[in-house]
Amino acid sequence: MKSLGSIRRSFAPWNDPSAKPYISFENVTKVFGDFTAVDNLSLAIYEKEFFALLGGSGSGKSTLLRMLAGFDNPTSGRIMLDGQDLRGIPPYRRPLNMMFQSYALFPHMTVEANVGFGLKQEGMPKADIDARVAEMLKLVKLEQFAKRKPHQLSGGQRQRVALARSVAKRPKVLLLDEPLGALDKKLREETQFELMDLQQSLGLTFVVVTHDQEEAMTMADRIAILDKGQLMQVATPAEIYEAPASRFVANFVGNVNMFEGTVASRDAGIARVTGASGAEIVVDNAGDAAAGNAIAFAVRPEKIKVSSKRPEGAVNAMEGEVYDLAYLGDMTVYRVRLADGQVIQASALNSSRASDDPLTWHDRAWISFQPDAGIVLTR
Repeated sequence: MKSLGSIRRSFAPWNDPSAKPYISFENVTKVFGDFTAVDNLSLAIYEKEFFALLGGSGSGKSTLLRMLAGFDNPTSGRIMLDGQDLRGIPPYRRPLNMMFQSYALFPHMTVEANVGFGLKQEGMPKADIDARVAEMLKLVKLEQFAKRKPHQLSGGQRQRVALARSVAKRPKVLLLDEPLGALDKKLREETQFELMDLQQSLGLTFVVVTHDQEEAMTMADRIAILDKGQLMQVATPAEIYEAPASRFVANFVGNVNMFEGTVASRDAGIARVTGASGAEIVVDNAGDAAAGNAIAFAVRPEKIKVSSKRPEGAVNAMEGEVYDLAYLGDMTVYRVRLADGQVIQASALNSSRASDDPLTWHDRAWISFQPDAGIVLTR
C-alpha cells in the first residue's frame, strides 16, 4: 500500500486498536456566556506524540489547551490524562507544564536561575538543581549563556530558555501556546526542527497550539483542524494535505483549486465529472460519490502542469490565459484564467536556471493534471 507523503517515523499508535490514549477529551463542551467555544468535542492524543491543534481565531484551540492545563474547566464532558480524570485538580498539581508565547522569563534572574526556578520552588536540593539546569542548558545549547540576563539574549535564545525551564521539571506533557510566534521567519523555521529533535530526545508528549499551517505541518505527528469549536479532521500532516475530509480543510491548509461539478457517470473507482461550463474531467478514487452527486475535485497547485501547448495524451487539459505569475526563486506560481472565468493556480519547480517553455502575462496556456492528482470531496 502506498503512503500519502513522506514517512517521518514508524510511530503511529493511533492505528493500533489496542493502544490507549494518553490524553482524552470526552464530549467536552465549554461555554462562555452565550458563546460556545468548544462544542461536544472528543479527541485522543497518545503518549510521546507531538500533537498540533490548528485553527483560526475563535476556533477553540487555545480553550482546549487552557482546559487541559487547568486554567479553565469544561462546562460538560471530561478530560483524562494517563487514566486520571483531571476535574478538580488545580494547574499546579497536574503533571504537565505550559510554555507561553510571551516566554514570561524573570528579567532580574540569570538564565540558569530562570531554568531552575520551578525546581527551587519544589524544594529540590541545590546540587540536584545545578545538575538538572546544566543538563537542560546543554540540551538547548545555551551552556555559555548561563550567567546572562534575558535582556542580553536574542529572541531565539529567550525562547530556548523558556523551553528549558518548561521541561526542567520533567512533566509528562508539555503544552506550547504559539511558542514560535515572536520569532522571525528564518529563526522560526530553524527552531521548528529543534523542537522536533528535543521532543524525540526527551520522549515527552507535546501539545502545541498554532494558527500557522506550515508550523503544524512541519512539527506534528498529527494535526487536529478546528473550526468554531468543532473538530473538522484529525490526521497526519500528509493525510491532511493530500486527503482533506472536506472543502473547509482543503481550503484551510495550503493552496487548492476546486473544480465544482456533478458526477455524470461512475465506472468502478473512476468518475466523469461535468462542471457548470460543460467541461468534463476524469477523476480516480471518487470514493462513495454516486452519479448525480454534486462534488468538488480538489487539486493542489503543484499537481497541475502549465504549458504553452496541450500536452500529448493528457486526459484532463484546459486552455486559458496567464492571469498572473510570481517568480519565487525555487518555484514559479502561475494563475491561469479559464474560459468560464475560474482562475486556477499552478506551481512549477524551477529545477534549472532557464526555462524551455517560458510563459508570461496574457499568454495562452494549457493546464493539465492526472486523474489521481486530487481528491473528490462530497462535503
